[in-house]
Amino acid sequence: MSVSEKQTVEILKVLYRKADILILDEPTAVLTPQETSRLFEILRRMKQEGCAVIIITHKLNEVLEISDRVTILRKGESVATVNTADTNAQELTELMVGRPVELSIEHPETDFKENLLEIHHLTAANEEGVEMIKDISFDLNRGEILGVAGVAGSGQKELCEAIAGLLPVKKGAILYHDENIVGKTPNEIIKIGISMSFIPEDRLGMGLAASMGMVDNMLLKKYNEGKGPFVRKKEARETAKRLVKELEIVTPGVDTPVRRLSGGNVQKVLLGREIESEPNVLITAYAVRGLDINSSYTIYNALNEQKKKGVGILFIGEDLDVMLELCDRIMVLCHGRVTGIIDTKSATKEQIGLLMTDAKGQERRGRHA
Repeated sequence: MSVSEKQTVEILKVLYRKADILILDEPTAVLTPQETSRLFEILRRMKQEGCAVIIITHKLNEVLEISDRVTILRKGESVATVNTADTNAQELTELMVGRPVELSIEHPETDFKENLLEIHHLTAANEEGVEMIKDISFDLNRGEILGVAGVAGSGQKELCEAIAGLLPVKKGAILYHDENIVGKTPNEIIKIGISMSFIPEDRLGMGLAASMGMVDNMLLKKYNEGKGPFVRKKEARETAKRLVKELEIVTPGVDTPVRRLSGGNVQKVLLGREIESEPNVLITAYAVRGLDINSSYTIYNALNEQKKKGVGILFIGEDLDVMLELCDRIMVLCHGRVTGIIDTKSATKEQIGLLMTDAKGQERRGRHA
């Protein structure tokens, strides 16, 4: 079963048991727009039948669409409860952050015309030997943010890891200036001229050393730069302190183990470190997951600054509204295959949603059956 189908079964179980209260935590993160609409129809029906529904979400458009009242939490405290009919996204954002926030994402245009990476017929399997990405082909340009959309488990994680060299490639090529980097070591890739930064979905499991502080985590990225056997810890400490200010990282100190920080602050540490390495290719998976609105816009601005410098950015995301504003093109994955690559200037959420479920492909296969 798909993730959305499993979610529907969970709701059916609740209905069968005649629950009076339903609590949903980020229920639409793995759903297409069409599936979200169906879920909301079910929730409205449950409300009419007398159920109380609590939905926890960071997507303000969904809050305004589905709720009757909204309680806003900030730093673990309830700051307000308002009637949805009497509020708007701007007011909710200000309550969440504590000050006015501009709710528009910059979309700078760049003049770079160079391809950074060309991916040809890429196929890779997970640890169980199941092919998670199948015959994928696309290119990533300098000064471009290429979004990757899809229902959770469609191959986004494996695509990132295959390009970053963390997942063995069964078939296909990843070309940088016509040179295939598949099978090369990180040092060999660096010598070719690629400076790649990867922000994985698993921040503490793959991205950072959980027991170390910010300073030592900065050193992990730059420990082998320069000459001699000594690390430059003073420089790493200065970098950590600067990132704390620039990204508003909440931490007792730059030597505090990152595992003690909140998920959003862990994410800022990782993103800040990777951008500091001055990459020309930046791969980021769910860059703003767990971040408040203000921090999210800080991240969007940071990504746009990298775009202006000519960095090619592969942005795996789950909020289609954000992706349509931020990205230049969106590549849609479904069951490990590319179902479409579209320009965000002409794309719609509904169009992306159809590609996420490969509705047209299923229709074609049905006609040929």
